[in-house]
Amino acid sequence: MTLRKFALSLLLCLLGFGAGWAQNQTLNKKKATKEKKTMGERQPNVRFINRAPLGYSHVVEVRGGRTLYIAGQLALDKDGNLAGRGDFRAQVKQVFENLKARLEEGGATFKDVVKLNYYLTDASDLQALRDTRNSYINTENPPASTLVVVKQLVREEYLLEIEAIAVVNE
Repeated sequence: MTLRKFALSLLLCLLGFGAGWAQNQTLNKKKATKEKKTMGERQPNVRFINRAPLGYSHVVEVRGGRTLYIAGQLALDKDGNLAGRGDFRAQVKQVFENLKARLEEGGATFKDVVKLNYYLTDASDLQALRDTRNSYINTENPPASTLVVVKQLVREEYLLEIEAIAVVNE
């Protein structure tokens, strides 16, 4: 206890307020600590609504939590080299591994993903994308998703890019 707090406590005791004031200060500290713990342990409330038959949800409702926005991931390995030049299956596997690593960096997993955006250069690769995706995402409560077929990504050799939004505990 600092000298200032001690002097204030002594003065309040002399005035007849000391016991109540000191007890109130202790209760306030305990309450603040409890609120801080509760806030730190608060989990987001996520509801997956109107699941589509092809592995995504039309609507995902989120209340609370901390939101992670993961930039589009390409098929680059940890050294920045393209994985699977011309091989869509190899590239999609690398992209999902990159997403997994970014999620882990933010304290999340694929179970926390509420939205995925896909950018493909060839719509005929859709089934290969779904096959790989299903080995990573929560297929019982799949994220909301958008898929766009594009003429080209930032470099011609990139066959897909995927970005994600995840929600985790605060």
